[in-house]
Formats: sequence, C-alpha cells, structure tokens
Amino acid sequence: MPRRGGSVHVVTTSRRYKQRTYRTHLLRRSYREDGKVKNETLGNLSHLPDEVIELIRAALRGDKLVPADALFAITRSKPHGHVAAILALVRKLGLDRLLAARRCRERDLAIALIVERVAAPDSKLATARALDAQSATSTLGEMLGLEQVAAEDLYDAMDWLGARQRKIEKALAKRHLEDGTLVLYDVSSSYFEGRHCPLARIGHSRDGKKGSLQIVYGLLCNAQGCPVAVEVYEGNTGDPTTLKEQIDKVRNRFGLTRVVFVGDRGLLTSARIREELAPVQGLDWVSALRAEQVRKLAEEDGPLQPTLFDERDLAEIQHPDFPGERLVACMNPWLAQERARKREDLLQATEKELEKVAAATRREKRALRGSDQIGLRVGKVLGRFKMAKHFEIEITDTAFTYARKQAAIEAESRLDGIYVLRTSVSEKVLDAESTVRAYKDLAKVERAFRCMKSVDLHVRPIHHRLADRVRAHVLLCMLAYYVEWHMREAWAPLLFAEDDRSGAAARRGSPVKPAKRSTRSNKKAQSKKTEDGHAVYRFRGLLEQLATLTQNTIQPAGGLPSFKQLTVPTDLQRRAFELLGVPIPA
Repeated sequence: MPRRGGSVHVVTTSRRYKQRTYRTHLLRRSYREDGKVKNETLGNLSHLPDEVIELIRAALRGDKLVPADALFAITRSKPHGHVAAILALVRKLGLDRLLAARRCRERDLAIALIVERVAAPDSKLATARALDAQSATSTLGEMLGLEQVAAEDLYDAMDWLGARQRKIEKALAKRHLEDGTLVLYDVSSSYFEGRHCPLARIGHSRDGKKGSLQIVYGLLCNAQGCPVAVEVYEGNTGDPTTLKEQIDKVRNRFGLTRVVFVGDRGLLTSARIREELAPVQGLDWVSALRAEQVRKLAEEDGPLQPTLFDERDLAEIQHPDFPGERLVACMNPWLAQERARKREDLLQATEKELEKVAAATRREKRALRGSDQIGLRVGKVLGRFKMAKHFEIEITDTAFTYARKQAAIEAESRLDGIYVLRTSVSEKVLDAESTVRAYKDLAKVERAFRCMKSVDLHVRPIHHRLADRVRAHVLLCMLAYYVEWHMREAWAPLLFAEDDRSGAAARRGSPVKPAKRSTRSNKKAQSKKTEDGHAVYRFRGLLEQLATLTQNTIQPAGGLPSFKQLTVPTDLQRRAFELLGVPIPA
C-alpha cells in the first residue's frame, strides 16, 4: 500500500460518445514510489454540482475561502439595460440635438421624460422620483447627470419643450417628408381628468366615455407610419375642421409644395376636398366615399355593378359627381361575409329586445300603454343597436308591431364588401393597387394612436390644467412614440411583428385582401422562437428582459472605495443592442 501523503487534486476527463460529451470528476492523490510518480483515485465527485466541485478544487489548490459577503456587499442594484437602450437610440437618432443644439438641464430633463415615457410611463411626480438620485428606480437619472429632480422641474421642462414644438416638427419633417410624398393624417381623442382646462370639451368620444370631457388631437405621419407632427384641439372639434391647419403646416411651415394627403372618409369629406384641397395647386388626396355615395354609384345606370369584379377584386371607374378624380372600386369577400354576419347578429338582437316591448303591451297586468311610453322604449332599443333603418315600426296607444324591411336589407347586402376609394393622383404616379395600399396605410396611424393612448405610452389619463401644458404632454407622447417606432422597426426579428414585408406582400397578393403574415413571421409566431433560437417577445416584454441587465454598486470590505459593475449581458440582451446598432453603455 502506498504511504499516505502527497498532493490531492481534482482531475476532470471528457469523452465523446454518440454526439454527446460525458465528463468525469475524480479526486486523486499523487505520490512517489520507487522514484516514479503514481496516482491514486480517492473518490468520484461527478455526482456533485459543478459549483461544489470548483470549491473543492480551489480549497485543494490552497485558496483561502471565505463567504462572499465578508469581502463584498452589494449596496444597491438598479435596472439599467432598458433605459440604456432607449437613451442610446435617442442619441443615435440625434433627437437630443434636435431638441436643442447645446446641452442644458432642460434638455436633459426633456430627454428623461421621453425615455421614461417609453420605459415606464407614469405621472410626473412618479417620474421625478424615478429620476432622483435618492429614489431612482433605474440608472437613467445617473446617465443624464441628474441629481435632485422634483415634479416642478419636469413641469418646467415640459414648458421648455412645448415652446420648441414648431422647431422640432420642422426638423422631423425635413428628415422624413419630401415633395411629392404621401402624408398620413388622422384624428383621435382622449378623455380628460378635471374640469378646468380650456381645451377640455364634451365631444364625440372614441374612448367609450360618453359625456366626459376630452381633447382632440391630429397626428401627421409619413408613408411608413413614422410620426412627424401632432396638434391638439378642443374636445368638441370636428375631424374635418382640423384639415386646414394641417395644410398650412405642411405647405408653409414644412415648405412642401407637392403633397398627397391620405385620410379617411370622415376627415377628407367632399366639402373639405372641394374647399381646401382642390383649389391649392400641388395638393392631392387619397380617401374613400361615404356609404350614400357608394349607393348612388351602384344604381341601375351607375358605373358600380357586380360584373366589375368578375375577374379582379378592384377596378377603376368614373362618375361626373367626382370630376378630375379617379375612383377605385374594391370588393373584399371576407369583409362581405363579416358585414353580413354582423348585420344579422344586430337584427336578431334588435328583434329580441323589440319583442320584449311588444310582450309588455300584451300582458294582462300593468300592460305598457300610451304611444309616448311605448315609443320611448322602442327608441331606446333602436338607438342601442342602430338598426332603425331596417325595421317598419307601428305604434298605437295599446299595441306595438314591428317587421323587417327585407327589400332594404337585401339592397344593402348587395354592397357588402364593396368600398370605393377616391384620389386626384394620376395613374402614372399612383396606380390602382398603390392607391389601395396608401389608404390601408392609415392603419399605421391607428396603431400609433393605440400605442400612445393605452398600449405603451399612456397619453391618458390627462390631469394637466394649462392648455400649453396639455399640448406639451401630447407632444412628449408623440416624441416617445417616435423613439418606440424606430425601436420596433429594429427589433422586429425579436418581436411578434412582421419582419419580412416583401414575403408578406407576396403571400397576400392583391392589396384588397386581408393582410397575411410572411412564412418566416408565421413560423416565428407559431414556434415562439426566432431563427437563431431566441424567445419572441412583445415590445413591453423585451424591455422587461433588458431591465434585468442591472448596475450593481459593490462595497469591498476594509474601507475600500465602492465601485459599480454591470451584470453579464445575456445573449438576448446582446442581440437587442446589436439590432439597435448601439453598444451596451457601461
């Protein structure tokens, strides 16, 4: 038997079998016998966790092992990756220099408001606390050199930002608009908290808040959906009345002489086209006809007949009511089925409620009497489902009867799935298919409204009382969406978003048909994995993943000075910064 003695150490061996690698960790002792070095295996450590094996290896090597907290203490840990990514992109886009050429505290606070609106939208008081050095919830305040931040500082920064709105929008237009370009314009509204702002009025609510005070705002985007300008109006402002100011903004402030406005039928009405667009040389439009205008085209002697769509789902027609305009008639079978289903559902729901009213007039006890009382109940039902045009109603003091207007229903159903676009742009510049695509691009503005209002940036609820402060708040949200739009474009491979537009267009075929995912994006959505194996996220979820890249403040023992260190970035975090084209800031 060999004498006990000699050095003990851990030996790791590897072998590969059937495309798998097997590792064995052995505890061995080296000793000399008859002048030769020999090894004795004392035990197999392979069943132990890797970290335990490394501890054994270090102890046998002579390292002095002490608890980590005896040498170092992490005194603070702040989320870093998400705000670092947003701020780096802000600087890459030159948005900070666009706000002001020289750095100042107001510019830093305005940039902080934009970044926080993307990262974690909240009230100005909560944002101030998130930026202040004593209560910071991220490294943003530190990266911008902000120490003490109060809510009043942010209000001052908003006032500073609002005063520069015209300059900012002109610079954005110079980047993203040019003569002859398509300009997407749409209007939305957001409800208001409080009663003292002069902009707050009761109007048509798009938020389902009937009777609530609100503001109205119009968003101007380029053809790709990148926001360029925003304007805030009183809450009772009608959509069409905002157009004149936008025309003035595009032509006089932005200096564009040839522009194609793309707007929906409620915005670019015939009156607005006739009075404000058509008289101005260089202004063109793409919009859609209202339902009554389409019905007139579909009369027996009209140009809109079902035979138009025997071979294609779109066709160009003309009508003397629209001189100098091209009309593009489209037929969408999927939309036809959906409209027919919805109309039948509403008809049945209306009949169900009307039957309750009729039954109330026939009951023996406490029967519903009086044409005025019966009419109130009937009007409430018809107003709820908006189906009065499809019912024949007869009311007396003691009875109530109803019946469907079958002829009117069938006449309406013949136009199911049909819509007509109107444009003043020549076919050489914008053919029929491009006209349809341009009009459907309005969905990009609607997507911007969704992001600004509820999904990501939370323009509402609005608590500001001063009109200029409200305008600055909406401008702030638009600038935040400007940053988010660029992030979404760069991060498309990592998000549940289309990242192969040409492939999607090829699968879709005709622009009249509903949009389809490309094969690559469809595979990504089904597998929840990217081509390089990363998990696929929604935008907010990817920001949350980046936030796990933290900055730790470490205090060594023995009175040594503290230092800061980032956690090691994951492959996903590295990929996210790589797609943005910015380094991971230390």
